[in-house]
Amino acid sequence: MKKSYYLGVILFVPLFTAGTSALSQETTTQPTVMDEVVITESRIEEKRRAVTSNLTVISQETIEQSPSRDLAELLTELGLGHIQKYPGALTSIGVRGFRTDTHGNDLQGKVLILLDGRRAGTGNAAKIQTKNIARVEVIRGPGAVQYGSAGIGGVINVITKTGTKNSLFVEGGYGTFDRAEGTIGGTALNNGFDFAGTVSYYNIGDYDTGSGDTYENTGIDDQISTSLHGGYSFSENHRVGLIFTGFKVDGAGSSGYFSNPDLDDYSDKSNYSLDTKYTGSTTDKNGQWMARFFFGKDKNKWLSPILSNPDGWDTGIPSENDTDQMGAQAQYSQKLENHTLTAGFDWIDYDIDNTYSPEDTSYSNPAFFLLGKGSYFNNSLITNLGLRYDWFEVEVNEPTGRTEEQSRLTPKIGLAWLPTENLKLRGQYAQGFMMPSADQLAINTVSYGQQIVGNSNLDPEKSNTYEGGIDYAWNSLDTSLTYFYTKFEDKIVTTYLPNGSQSWDNIGDATVAGFELEASYDLGQPLNWQWELRPYINATFLTEYEDEETGEDLLYVGDTSLSTGLVTSNGNGTFCRFNLAYYGNQTVQDWESGIYPAPEYELGTATVADLTAAWKFIENEQYGDFTVRGEIQNLFDKDYAFVKGYPMPGISFFLSLRWDY
Repeated sequence: MKKSYYLGVILFVPLFTAGTSALSQETTTQPTVMDEVVITESRIEEKRRAVTSNLTVISQETIEQSPSRDLAELLTELGLGHIQKYPGALTSIGVRGFRTDTHGNDLQGKVLILLDGRRAGTGNAAKIQTKNIARVEVIRGPGAVQYGSAGIGGVINVITKTGTKNSLFVEGGYGTFDRAEGTIGGTALNNGFDFAGTVSYYNIGDYDTGSGDTYENTGIDDQISTSLHGGYSFSENHRVGLIFTGFKVDGAGSSGYFSNPDLDDYSDKSNYSLDTKYTGSTTDKNGQWMARFFFGKDKNKWLSPILSNPDGWDTGIPSENDTDQMGAQAQYSQKLENHTLTAGFDWIDYDIDNTYSPEDTSYSNPAFFLLGKGSYFNNSLITNLGLRYDWFEVEVNEPTGRTEEQSRLTPKIGLAWLPTENLKLRGQYAQGFMMPSADQLAINTVSYGQQIVGNSNLDPEKSNTYEGGIDYAWNSLDTSLTYFYTKFEDKIVTTYLPNGSQSWDNIGDATVAGFELEASYDLGQPLNWQWELRPYINATFLTEYEDEETGEDLLYVGDTSLSTGLVTSNGNGTFCRFNLAYYGNQTVQDWESGIYPAPEYELGTATVADLTAAWKFIENEQYGDFTVRGEIQNLFDKDYAFVKGYPMPGISFFLSLRWDY
């Protein structure tokens, strides 16, 4: 344990020394946070002051100061919501009591992950790496009007970097549990061409839990991630771009429950996608348009040799899930004095192959949307309206099945009032939905002697969310408080027909309500420091999360999640950051017990502290800059888990060196 404090002191001393010598007699006035440009809420660039939903922006600076290497770890550290995290690069992320789907088909999740404004094709947030991310924008609450099915709890938009200068960097490091990482990346800007990209390698051995015991078969043999974003601006208002994102992990240990580990099971996972995108505008920028085409593949393969077979289920036969994704987007936006209208078309097509039933299904989803925004009384009153119409065609190709079609009309209305330049009052009503899966609608087969029949009369799972909030921003102060109330209806559950056949029906409603708080303030500004010294807090407190059929609390939902900490930075690569994340108790099913149906279990709280620091100790125009960085994760060596039976790593250390040119 003493090593953690020694490393923290070693890394912090040069930061403190540099910071106290960098005092300034003048305060630099910063623009209000409300002037920040965002894109996720309206699908076009707009100032944050015009947004009527609760929008969280995770900046590039925050991402670079975090010890997280993927989106799952980043959102876990920031206390966004419920987490289901397993060893072996598998994590589901929750927002407002709903969460992503972890295996392939993101149409079946209730929180949607986007890559640069289009569906990522996966709900496993561990597959989205952070090395080439400019920022992450999170709509808390439904984003169905903008992006369609699965955005009930929220939408997480990962926005990659674009080249703004010529640069190159190489970074490598080593740490606890034989963790090794290396990254090469760079940016370019020349004669209309721009580029930003990274390629990273990672591996790690089996880890120790907070109890000091080794969790066997939890290491990763090889993980490679790639993010490349290039473009060419052939005039001031026209750009064509190409975006490639790739993730591949081989030999991710799949130990199973800590109490009864399997020593040779493992998984291989991958996700890749390629986008072509064209953006343009009129000379005065009042008219803007975008068109894109993308395709990709999400793949999961589980291998279960029978040499070690503690639970009796291993057969030696691999299990596999492949999702082929293809899609297109087109939209046009026109500003007319105080009004902006955006109309567009989305289309996605998924082909899903499994080694388990259903073996072959397909999804096709075209949609039209119309988003309108009005600004009145000298931009102090803002209205936000939206309407979207989705068509779905699903087909079960194998085993025996059929084709079914459904449609869905989704509205949204929002209002914001700015009585002063720095204060915003907002309110919004929005709907979200998740379409039934292909097998739920259209399967017709026999499995293990059981007849399984889809229900063509199923309705989408849907939600109605009401929220109101207050935002106040002034110079380095940024605060936000939101209350939300979500009525969730028509949950799809397994049922049995009078003839004994298994099917599905819309049974079950739920209510989720609570408060969301964000606040940060740079103490260095009133003290006339050039260095930032910023305490912060991000928290969600659920006041209600009830299953209305049973009257009990919803499973896998905790009443509290928060992140708080302190960061000091010189804004030029040298910083020190302490972060504490807390997750409250939650009721879960104890599948580790081996009892069916699984009994309920009270999973305890998770409190995790991380310390990260970096020191740019050489700055040389001819030879480049050198930065040493240290990380201590789970600083207090807590024994905790996000899933019953899958404890997370204990305290770990990591040290790296980076060269920038």
